[in-house]
Formats: sequence, structure tokens, C-alpha cells
Amino acid sequence: MKVLGIETSCDETGVALYDTERGLLADALYSQIDIHAEYGGVVPELASRDHVRKTLPLIDQVLAEGGIARGDIDGVAYTAGPGLVGALMVGATLGRAIAAGLGVPSLGVHHMEGHLLAPMLAEHEADAVPEYPFVALLVSGGHTQLVRVDALGQYSLLGESLDDAAGEAFDKTAKMLALPYPGGPHVAKLAEQGDPARFDFPRPMVKQGGLDFSFSGLKTHTLTTVQTCEAGGTLSDKDKADIARAFETAVVDTLVIKCRRALKQENLSRLVMAGGVSANVRLRAALETKLGKEGAEVFYPAPKLCTDNGAMIAYAGALRLVAGEADSADVEVRPRWPMTELRAPKAA
Repeated sequence: MKVLGIETSCDETGVALYDTERGLLADALYSQIDIHAEYGGVVPELASRDHVRKTLPLIDQVLAEGGIARGDIDGVAYTAGPGLVGALMVGATLGRAIAAGLGVPSLGVHHMEGHLLAPMLAEHEADAVPEYPFVALLVSGGHTQLVRVDALGQYSLLGESLDDAAGEAFDKTAKMLALPYPGGPHVAKLAEQGDPARFDFPRPMVKQGGLDFSFSGLKTHTLTTVQTCEAGGTLSDKDKADIARAFETAVVDTLVIKCRRALKQENLSRLVMAGGVSANVRLRAALETKLGKEGAEVFYPAPKLCTDNGAMIAYAGALRLVAGEADSADVEVRPRWPMTELRAPKAA
């Protein structure tokens, strides 16, 4: 089955073609970073307008690159939520219109299920893929969650952020340090130059047990440290690097502690990490080293599939379309959509 995937949940337009027999045929991604950078964050109306301009050209591009005629498409998957309502409507409208015109089924995909399943896109390659059951760490600009995954659609929420997501905390820290938007990659790059011994930031919510997260206090501690350094004069490049290192280390340590705790609680030895923050090199290394010592395996997507992309939507959609799922006539996009409301396909 050849599935066209469309991702328009926020500020990146992703389109891909996935073949259940041959794997990923083609994918293309357009980022709106330049549009939103001057505002220091995503402007929903601008995001929606740009999706309108870019989605159809990207569809033509992946069809050409995949060597597939439009009439060869067997199904269309699009992101139905969570995300920005206007942006979601662009992908949903186009996806359902294309499917209706071709007489093939369409399906709205949960954005975070797409991220969760992204590491499995390597199934047609030499790379190993995780087997069920496993614990998933979904960590991005909008979400930080630990989920037990027993099968497609069988998810149990173990813990989540009670305030800022980890990626959001990275972006806000970058703003404090006058770094460009989006801030996560810039904080990580600057942290490489920082002195790990100068500052010791708190690891939030690790002593009281449980699997929930909270990064607002760490964000406040970072701001206080910035203000203390500024009180002695201008915030120097060294100050910025040392703060970035302390912040990143605190986030990484917190995530690792919670992942270890989740695996032990669930008596599992496989961890899947996905979402934009999963591209963080220090986080990957820490998880592999510390969990590896305990006999656990860590899986994550290729770097280009960590951020929002059409490939993960095409893949997740293909799994459910093959199982017989399809949109009903009254389906709507869902800006807020808990993963726990998802169910396994009836044919699964």
C-alpha cells in the first residue's frame, strides 16, 4: 500500500510517500523558521498561510522523487492533532480532498503517535527496530511524556510534564541567552563550550519519586543565574556557555533518571525516544551509557526524523489504513488530543 503523508501541525510542512512493501520512497520538509524567527516564536496565522503555499508543491516533489503517479496513491494520511488548529485544517483539507478525488481512503493521524513510531521507519533498512512492549519518551517543544507501549494504539501514560515541556524550556533558555530561534539546537551547541563545574542547576522532581516532569522551576533558576551574572556587568560569552551547559546537563540528567525509573517500574528493557529533543547528542549518549549498563536498549529515529516530518505520518497512517481504518464523513481536527484516547485497530 502506497500512502501519502502530510504533516502541518505547527511550523513545518512535511510530505512523504511510504510503501508498506518497499519502505519510505520519498520525503520533503519545509521549515518556517525564517518566517517566525523575527517574532521569537510561532505565529499561528502566518504558519497556516505558509502551509497553504507549500503543501501542494511538496506533494508534487515527493511524487516525482518517488517515481509515483498521483493515481498510484492507495491512501492519504494527514496530521489531525494535536497542533495549531489553522495549520491542522490545511493538511486535513488537502489530504481529504486528494483522497476523495482519487477514490481512496484518508485517515487523520495523531501527531505524537507519528513521533512514537518514527524509529520503526528503519524496518526496511539494516538498523534494528524496537519490538513491543517498550517505554517511549516523547520529548519535544510541546510535549514531555513517558508512555508504555504494548502495541499499536495500546498506550498507557506513565508521566508527563506538569508545566513547560523540555523543548519549550530549551527555547525559553535560549531567549534568556539572546540566542536565535528556535533555541534548542543553539543552546546545545553553546553548551559544548561551557564549563560543567561552574554551575549546578537543580534536577526537578527527581527526589520525590513518580514519573511526572516539571521544568518551570529550572527555567526560573536559569533566569536567576542570568540576572546574577548580569548584575556584575554584561553577560559574557563565557557566562552564556556555562549557563547553557548547566541547563542542558540538568535536563538530560532529569530525563535519564525518569527513563530509568519508568523501565524499572514497568519491568521493561527497551526505551524508544522520539520528538525534536531526541536529536540532542548529549541526551542520546547519556541514555545509551546509563541504560546500557543496566542491559536496556535505546532506540530513536534518524536525526532528520526527530523533528516534525511527513514520513512519520505516512508510516503511522499506513499501519492503520492497512488494518482497515479510515476517516468518517464527520471527522474533525483536534488541537488537543490525549494519546490515551487512541485505540488499537480492530484488525490489529
